Amino acid sequence: MTLSIDTLQDIPVSYATCSIGCKPEHTLPKKLDAIASAGFTGIELSMPDVLAFASEFLKKEVGPKDWDDLCTAAKTIKSQTDAKGLKVMMLQPFANFEGWPEGSPERRDAFERANGWIRIMQACGTDLLQVGSSDSPASKIGHDRVRFVEDLRELASLLSQSGFRLAYENWCWSTHAPDWKDVWDIVRLVDRSNVGLCLDTFQTAGGEWGDPTTRSGLVEGYTKEELLAKFHRSMRELSETIPADKIYLLQISDAYKPKEPFSKDEDESGMRPRGRWSHDFRPLPFRGGYLPIVDVAKAVLKTGFRGWFSYEVFDGGPDGKGRDYDMHEYAKTAMTSQKQLLEHCAEDFVPVI
Repeated sequence: MTLSIDTLQDIPVSYATCSIGCKPEHTLPKKLDAIASAGFTGIELSMPDVLAFASEFLKKEVGPKDWDDLCTAAKTIKSQTDAKGLKVMMLQPFANFEGWPEGSPERRDAFERANGWIRIMQACGTDLLQVGSSDSPASKIGHDRVRFVEDLRELASLLSQSGFRLAYENWCWSTHAPDWKDVWDIVRLVDRSNVGLCLDTFQTAGGEWGDPTTRSGLVEGYTKEELLAKFHRSMRELSETIPADKIYLLQISDAYKPKEPFSKDEDESGMRPRGRWSHDFRPLPFRGGYLPIVDVAKAVLKTGFRGWFSYEVFDGGPDGKGRDYDMHEYAKTAMTSQKQLLEHCAEDFVPVI
């Protein structure tokens, strides 16, 4: 499929609320204002923002399972997004759901959370739930793909009762599904019309190309030419394998190459190296990163997908220690990055000199 710039102009663009703002005073209403002012038409609504807004709005501490209070807050959030012309495209991030043993407290908690999040989806007006491939310890969830599939089928059935969908994402530090091929295999096996993929430029390139624990910042065991060829084969397979209607969105971010390699060990909280990398080292495209994210975006577009591009960046600066910025200016820069990304993807784009 030839990618023409004319065919890419109508791609809707979203921004994840968790990934803009760096200070306590950057409240959800201020985030929404910055996102809408920059021209975005949708948001990924992040549960930490729902929690913070609920506590502020209701003037009391609201916990992660205070469902009635969270739904009250979600209805108010919907009124604010409606007023700004923003669609709540998705609720995220629903984590560590699949794989828990039958009868375990973790499995009961997972389904309690699922039912609560569905209520919040109803209140905020979204029909899409993002589920990240679990990073719970293998000693607890194992590697039995059949069990993961069955759990996701059960969640899909719960969601379908409200006409909702499930977007399954590979987290590149996941215990059992770090690659796009893993989540696509699971989605195929789940085989439900309301289950598709949340693909991500960072999660794909950061798993198959980049590695924060090496001096080069690249996956070891190959020459750079071999690694690039391997990565391009993977992207070609993605574009030739996944039907466009099974991709629900593409999340966009790049990654800084760490100045010093990360330890290969988990940190004190149990977070794996690529998880730490993901949390603090993800800038906008063309703003200091080094991953081949254009190749990922091209592969997704070559499936025929023309749905949501959604910016989910965690830009702590090149050292990952945090950076101060104006949200309105940053959101405008993100929209500029989107224009640049589409131009780099288009095979017929001719820059004006």
